[in-house]
Amino acid sequence: MKKVMLGKSGQQAPAVIVGCMRLGEKDRTSMNRFIHAAIEQGAYYFDHADIYAGGRSEEIFGEAWSDDPSLRREDMFLQSKCGIRKGYYDLSKDYILESVDGILQRLRTDYLDMLLLHRPDALVEPEEVAAAFDILEKSGKVRMFGVSNHKPMQIELLKRYVRQEIVTDQLQFSIPVSNMVANGMEVNMETEGSADRDGSALDYCRLNDITIQAWSPFQMPAWKGCFLGNEEYADLNKVIGELAGQYGVSPTAIAAAWILRHPAHMQIVTGTASEERLTEIIDAGRISLSREEWYRLYLAAGHILP
Repeated sequence: MKKVMLGKSGQQAPAVIVGCMRLGEKDRTSMNRFIHAAIEQGAYYFDHADIYAGGRSEEIFGEAWSDDPSLRREDMFLQSKCGIRKGYYDLSKDYILESVDGILQRLRTDYLDMLLLHRPDALVEPEEVAAAFDILEKSGKVRMFGVSNHKPMQIELLKRYVRQEIVTDQLQFSIPVSNMVANGMEVNMETEGSADRDGSALDYCRLNDITIQAWSPFQMPAWKGCFLGNEEYADLNKVIGELAGQYGVSPTAIAAAWILRHPAHMQIVTGTASEERLTEIIDAGRISLSREEWYRLYLAAGHILP
């Protein structure tokens, strides 16, 4: 398994994170098998959120690992997210603390390796976030902290009050959904890709040693589904197919390898409940696309070079 450095933590972690959003429909037995399959391939980093399946994903996961003596807590990296409530966002001190207690109970663990703030809260009071982080760190309930879907200035606002390092930022990123790259390429142009929709999050994270975790790595724009095999991205799939044959891997692995090739040293958050598909994504770690191949994929997705 390819590894990357987690922010400024000094700790390495797998480049492939097992996203647990779709695991709520599994039973204890199939969840246990899935956890074993992931760990045996070096994918011991699991990404949860308190809202996934209404908490059921965390609950089944907790039951599946804690009842198995062969699975040790120290052999897993558990990450979860909080802040989304029904109809609104809530990053208040009380709700963060309440959410973490619920997460720990469902996952059947005494601590989280990483806690992320799931979405920016328009009513956030960063002093409250800082107070919550201090309590969680001092109590040993959370070891590292990060954010999800945050822009640079939102992170800067948090950093004015939060003592802990912001280690990660989880952002949507795929070959077609890559405005983070396009707005840095189409500088001073009036093209669609030139619009800066994230406050230069990619450059900001690189400058500040914040690890980007790419979610929905196979998603088309506007939530239209997976681009792999989709006729709307025929040119992209043609190039992906050629490279898959050249490297002897699946198209899924090539699409994931495109993300891992970027020098920002990102992590990929999978979204699959299939052990076979997980293995295909993990295969991406043994591929290093050339610069020419990376740009071929980028252009085939409809992006331009000035």
